Amino acid sequence: MPWVTSTYALSVDSDILGKLVPISSRPPLNSLIQTYDYICSLHEEWTFLHQSRWTKAKVLYIIARYVPFLFVITDIFLNFAPNENTRKCKILVYIYSSFGVISLACSECFFVLRTYALWNSNKIVLVAMLSALFAVMVSFIGICFSAIATSYVTTSAIPGITGCYRSSTRVQFFLPFLLLFIFQLGLVSLTLIRVVQTWRTSNSDIYAVLVKHNIFYYACGLFLSAVNVLAPIIFSDAVYYSLLEDLEAFVLALLATRMHLHLWHIDRYVYSPEIFTCISMSDMSSASADRTVITV
Repeated sequence: MPWVTSTYALSVDSDILGKLVPISSRPPLNSLIQTYDYICSLHEEWTFLHQSRWTKAKVLYIIARYVPFLFVITDIFLNFAPNENTRKCKILVYIYSSFGVISLACSECFFVLRTYALWNSNKIVLVAMLSALFAVMVSFIGICFSAIATSYVTTSAIPGITGCYRSSTRVQFFLPFLLLFIFQLGLVSLTLIRVVQTWRTSNSDIYAVLVKHNIFYYACGLFLSAVNVLAPIIFSDAVYYSLLEDLEAFVLALLATRMHLHLWHIDRYVYSPEIFTCISMSDMSSASADRTVITV
């Protein structure tokens, strides 16, 4: 099935929402984004993997970085592999959704840890953020998997068109990303508070302070969640929802891992090897005079 056929909608009984949409809309595009980013950062990535210490942060990085590849593989299999068994289709949908949730959770963990570092390793802030993230992810999983359980999953009825399809309502697309948007808005707010505090005490250029605090990484994630919240309102075709869902999962993983690599390389060049070897997770802290070290 060429990817343009991802826009096919199959009419079914009106009680089953009247329309079946593909599980994922643009596998080749997802593959291209992931592969291109990996090639562009290959040298930095292998330097990090070979020279950094084995910490929880490094394990988290590996999961966040490479789970999207499994996401892509499952995505392609769902769209292109001939499958006449609806039960197998539903199992594949569960696997595909699980990879998406894992990718999102790991990506958000990096933003939580970065915010924790900016707040000088404040335990109260960390507990609050992790509790909120846990609540959001549990709700996210509950909504997504209940939607799969109650949705109509089938194979293509059109000769020559392969892949698995399922139905979903607008609410099932809307709610998970609304929760994620609220959580990300909280992280952005905490980061902006630190930006203002730093700006007032250091009298630095506000743009430089924003860059140092990685606010643009946060803003991109917040924007993508806002788009996913608005998508069911703007678009009537659920194909677009699936495309935007996938895009956020991929881009958040890229943003989180890129931010991690960037901070690690800053620490690597700014601080001596003797200092760096004593730091378990220096890459999560700011390369500045008031640098906060996080041990994870």
